[in-house]
Amino acid sequence: MSGWLKIVGLGPGSEAMVTPEVTAALLDATDVVGYVPYVNRVAPRAGLVRHGSDNREEIRRAEQALQLALEGHRVVVVSSGDPGVFAMAAAVFEALEAGDAQWRALDIQVLPGISAMLAASASVGAPLGHDFCCINLSDNLKPWALIEKRLRLAAEADFAMAFYNPRSKARPAGFERTLDVLQEACGPDRLIIFARAVSTPEESVRVTTLGEATPDMADMRTLVIVGSQQTRLIERSGSPLVYTPRSAD
Repeated sequence: MSGWLKIVGLGPGSEAMVTPEVTAALLDATDVVGYVPYVNRVAPRAGLVRHGSDNREEIRRAEQALQLALEGHRVVVVSSGDPGVFAMAAAVFEALEAGDAQWRALDIQVLPGISAMLAASASVGAPLGHDFCCINLSDNLKPWALIEKRLRLAAEADFAMAFYNPRSKARPAGFERTLDVLQEACGPDRLIIFARAVSTPEESVRVTTLGEATPDMADMRTLVIVGSQQTRLIERSGSPLVYTPRSAD
């Protein structure tokens, strides 16, 4: 049996946002590998082995997936959102580059998914409608000094900004500092969006300003978007709409 490895994104939470291509890969798989909550999103069935592991074991599970594929298994590595955005695709390629030379001959594919960033943006309109950047606020894999440098440069360049992993129980001070930096660089009237658990029954979306934002508005299930100077708010009955025009001065 010829093995293969597909690295897939399960989207932000709703089953309706899992692509048909990913669904087909999961139905054909013999093994699913990933972080436990994401593996649990794949229904058990005969002939499928689910391999769940801890959140900080990315390289180990990447190596496990590559070895299973080498042994002839049809392996799907699952991530939430898109696998190429702060997720498992990069981890698999890190393991591939450093590992067994035989792994390089494997049939490896990356199947895109709907990212939390894009789902969050769509939930309020189009705040990422012009130039934007995306920053992971976790300092697990890079120093805080680098994060702060990138925040300041992104604000100086007037990008709209999307932030992953804004605030955990282990590092609440990081997001407090993020808000301080952004308030200093962008001013208190800049729009900010807190989109939590988008597309799930727990979805909560709040549009406010940097001057009104507080650290407790975010957790690890929250995608935060800060607008550029051009970002607009359209008031209407019900929830407002937020968008960034396609052109800039």
